[in-house]
Amino acid sequence: MSDVQLREETPALPPAIETEKATGRVGPVITVLVLSALIMILNETVLSVALPSIMGDFEVTAGTAQWLTTGFMLTMAVVIPTTGYLLQRFTTRTLFTAALVLFLVGTVLAGIAPAFAVILLGRVVQACGTAIILPLLMTTTLTSVPVEKRGAVMGLNSVVISVAPAIGPTISGVVVDTLGWRWVFGLMLPLAAIAFVVGLLLIKATHDVTRPRLDVGSVVLSVFAFGGIVYGLASIEALLDGGLAPLASLVIGVLALVVFVRRQTRLQRTGSVLLDLRPFTVPTFRVSVIIVMVAMATMLGTVVVLPIYLQAGLGVSVLTTGLLMLPGGLIQGLLSPFVGRLYDKVGPRPIVIPGAILLCGGQWLLSTIGAHTSPGVVVAWHVIFCIGMSMLMTPLMTVSLSALPRELYAHGSAIMNTLQQLAGAAGTALLVAAMTIGAAAASGSGAQAQAVGTQKAFLLGGCLGLIAVVAAPFVKRLRAHD
Repeated sequence: MSDVQLREETPALPPAIETEKATGRVGPVITVLVLSALIMILNETVLSVALPSIMGDFEVTAGTAQWLTTGFMLTMAVVIPTTGYLLQRFTTRTLFTAALVLFLVGTVLAGIAPAFAVILLGRVVQACGTAIILPLLMTTTLTSVPVEKRGAVMGLNSVVISVAPAIGPTISGVVVDTLGWRWVFGLMLPLAAIAFVVGLLLIKATHDVTRPRLDVGSVVLSVFAFGGIVYGLASIEALLDGGLAPLASLVIGVLALVVFVRRQTRLQRTGSVLLDLRPFTVPTFRVSVIIVMVAMATMLGTVVVLPIYLQAGLGVSVLTTGLLMLPGGLIQGLLSPFVGRLYDKVGPRPIVIPGAILLCGGQWLLSTIGAHTSPGVVVAWHVIFCIGMSMLMTPLMTVSLSALPRELYAHGSAIMNTLQQLAGAAGTALLVAAMTIGAAAASGSGAQAQAVGTQKAFLLGGCLGLIAVVAAPFVKRLRAHD
């Protein structure tokens, strides 16, 4: 079945923000959603350079402290699959309120945490709010922005999805170096509070909602499936040390995922599906998801590996590490809106194909860095990679979801965001594991071994990038853009 056929067979628009569209308040609503999501998604990586300070304050090991990042991704992967149901069951205003309240509560808990367990709880609560806001933003854009202008708006959304995690370490490095790690949360709290108040004033959606039945069995299966896979991937280093928990988690996760998919396929006929999988019947959506997963895997893997190399391999400070990561993130953020407007004019292929080449090339170039590489060269290779990211995320997010019938927007967004979390966890685990194995096998020690390990990590990233290069030509241009 073609993309256009599937779209033409679509019945009425599902619950969205038609009231906002009718009143002409779509622009301000999307703006406040973008800013709220930007603040919230920063938290996925913002603690990456703050972990040593937190370890010292709470006297925990690196493996324990890493759960502040792993737990965030794990919670996102568990909650996001339910958002397809939530977006049909509750109004935009209700979901926005819930997301921001959860994030504010989690931020307060993390900021004042007297013990490590409290800050971990705060991170989990933060992630629950973040998991709701991202699909809400994507679905709001799809249901309220005309197709011919959708690329430009998706460009702003891409800043949130791909740029925020990239600049998280930079912001964290500056704040931790000058004020301490608790201020990472302290500075976010008033920003989130302002976004919350402004959102309550602007978001007045009063549309009717449907009353789909919540399939509890699907929720339980999704927890074991997505949670098990993310946990297993995030803990893969323990497997290298002889631990079997990651392998067991992956096996349980994969088996639960198989049962989950079969259950959703059966429930699609009854109208009580938790996560509708019909978006996968659309070829453009399938291909776009594959490339987006590669992009997110390499990006989050790079965000973790590159700071380790800069500090352990080149011996630069935490603050300098953050500053060296900044140019790539800034360029990616600045280019995304322009890429969105270009997409509206020329469609995806003229942007996606060179973007995939730049992303892949950036990884191969980073695989050449060594113990004596100039920081300027590292920044240059990272910038090339980030330019490729900016040329991929906006067109692919736009064309993949726009290819779906309107009734599947919410579920398509939930699928896309869930798979991004899985890809991010996989990319981080694989690149870190490659770096660890490479460093252990190196003939030298110290900075030289770290450089060798980093080379292996980015070699793997380059191989993953080849998947995007091969898949890019298969991204179809939607008829709406002809």
